[in-house]
Amino acid sequence: MAGTTATLPDNPLAEPVWTTPHGLPPFERILPAHYEPAFAAALAAHGAEIAAIADDPEPPTFANTIAALERSGQALKRVSGVFFNIAGSHTNPELQAVERIMAPRLARHRSALFLNGALWARVTAIGAGGLTEEEARVLDRYRTLFRRAGADLDPAAKERMAAIAARLAELGTRFSQNLLADESSFVLPLETEEDLAGLPPFLRAAAARAAAERGLDGHIVTLARSLIEPFLVFSTRRDLRERAYTAWTRRGENGGETDNRAIIAETLQLRAERARLLGYETFADFKLADTMAGSPDAAMQLLRDVWTPARARAADERDRLQALIRQEGGNFDLAAWDWRHYAEKLRRAEHDLDEGEIKPYLPLDGVIAASFDTASRLFGLAFEELADVPRYHPDVRAWAVKDRDGTVIGLFLGDYFARPSKRSGAWMSAFRSQERLTGEVTPIIVNVMNFAKGGEGEPALLSFDDARTLFHEFGHALHGLLSDVTYPLLAGTAVAGDFVELPSQLYEHWLEQPAVLRAHARHYRTGEPMPEALLQRLLAARTFNQGFATVEYTASAIVDLDLHLSPLAEEGIAIDGFEAEALRRIDMPAEISMRHRSPHFAHIFAGEGYAAGYYSYLWSEVLDADAFDAFRETGDIFDPETARRLRAYVYGAGNLRDARSAYTAFRGRLPSIEPLLRKRGLLAA
Repeated sequence: MAGTTATLPDNPLAEPVWTTPHGLPPFERILPAHYEPAFAAALAAHGAEIAAIADDPEPPTFANTIAALERSGQALKRVSGVFFNIAGSHTNPELQAVERIMAPRLARHRSALFLNGALWARVTAIGAGGLTEEEARVLDRYRTLFRRAGADLDPAAKERMAAIAARLAELGTRFSQNLLADESSFVLPLETEEDLAGLPPFLRAAAARAAAERGLDGHIVTLARSLIEPFLVFSTRRDLRERAYTAWTRRGENGGETDNRAIIAETLQLRAERARLLGYETFADFKLADTMAGSPDAAMQLLRDVWTPARARAADERDRLQALIRQEGGNFDLAAWDWRHYAEKLRRAEHDLDEGEIKPYLPLDGVIAASFDTASRLFGLAFEELADVPRYHPDVRAWAVKDRDGTVIGLFLGDYFARPSKRSGAWMSAFRSQERLTGEVTPIIVNVMNFAKGGEGEPALLSFDDARTLFHEFGHALHGLLSDVTYPLLAGTAVAGDFVELPSQLYEHWLEQPAVLRAHARHYRTGEPMPEALLQRLLAARTFNQGFATVEYTASAIVDLDLHLSPLAEEGIAIDGFEAEALRRIDMPAEISMRHRSPHFAHIFAGEGYAAGYYSYLWSEVLDADAFDAFRETGDIFDPETARRLRAYVYGAGNLRDARSAYTAFRGRLPSIEPLLRKRGLLAA
């Protein structure tokens, strides 16, 4: 590696050590032009390391093969960690060009590793005798990864597998960049006072700030979720709600260069072909073979069990919203762009609850403090904000995270605000993951959100759903920060796809606890706590509109599985017709759209993380509802012994054991679906 990096003396990504505080990447010195040469050097170095392991004349052992694999590729991890985090959260045309080049190269590099016959022969020859429990787990996971990559295939099939992987990486990058282009290009001007009708002050301020950020006068609505969703709630201009909603739901299918439908068809073809080469009937069968669910049938059964009561509940909600329209003198049928608007009116009528009344008690800093305090009470963590550290955007904040004994166990970065250079949604990622194999490596974890900034001189005020999102992503962050393993392969969130949402969704429960809200829901101007009557109304309404929320999610999960189970996938699927037919079969309410329509379903088409796996949020919700009951049963939502087990077997354990064993170690048994139905208010339905 040293010989290669010598040719890049001015490239910060080639420096063997970063002397920045806590070893943070020196963001301010890294330019787009630095990435491609840094990737080239890191790929060459890793390739040489892999060749040395595969060609080692010594008999294969865990130390000289598996541990060596785990130590390899340090430079590549560093460069990739920086690049892909920035490409998602603060991109530009130069970075997007690098991403289009590097995605297939990196996929081919990974294929070369897992399709290396000599290396696979060494991995298969290692015996399990004398290994520790963690070493045996790492060995087992490597064997699984090799087999699922095609290590047992003949040479021609291996070559085809490598080509498929490279093409899928290219398609996923194009899908993501097309989606960002559609999101960034749409602007709905609000040019008159009539256009602003119904918008509360916080939303007017956000719309004005969005215009100013784009060099425009007045107010605009963009496709940032933190702006468009409240617009759909509050705007009394039905025609503008329809325009905004149509643009939101048609991302990725507007024709031209950013249309994603052909990308979807080819992606499904290639996934199906790869699954067939590996001996699976469908991609869904391949994907779920290595999950907690174990099979598409198990996942689909859960979705059906929830769909029936959810649809019944949504039908009742629809009828009540339609009745409200009639009461107001409306002579139109409820449409998808009306649902949020009239649901908010109904919530006010039934629960005396107004989102505009709640937001002043949920300033961003207060919700961050609530999430930190919850972690302190559960796990003994402390958070020290750092002022003078590198950051990739001025909005990014950083905290050192300390354990009970004062030891710094990691860094947490918060990137909370929407901007055109950031893809939509919210996520957790790592610039550096925890491990002990190469030294005591502490993680650098980032949460990325898309909240709207406040008005001039005002803080960002969150909706309760925004606050829940922050708690959710911070649950993922804790999964990375509390990781306590030796081997990188097992660290943090590197768990089964339908188990990874347990730590995040479980963490949401604490936001809804009266003790947490009483302590942290305080008015941003006066500091007064949320009035008890408002708090109780807020909690009483927690299952309001859950038919809608469950239907829009579950429909997306069912279509995802249907797409990846379809025998037509390898022949080529016309996504418009397929999606419509899939929704017809489940009797999708016309007034509700899927949470993610296929042309902008980044979870499953901008990569493979959730492909044939979007069900996992619901699967994990079965776990999280049951897991929080473990605290309720003690009478203390911060019960120390339950929290100790939670840290030991879930948040801190990474992939030390399979998901079923991990959950059973924490809870003493596997869960039932009843707590989930109770949580969503679906038991009666």
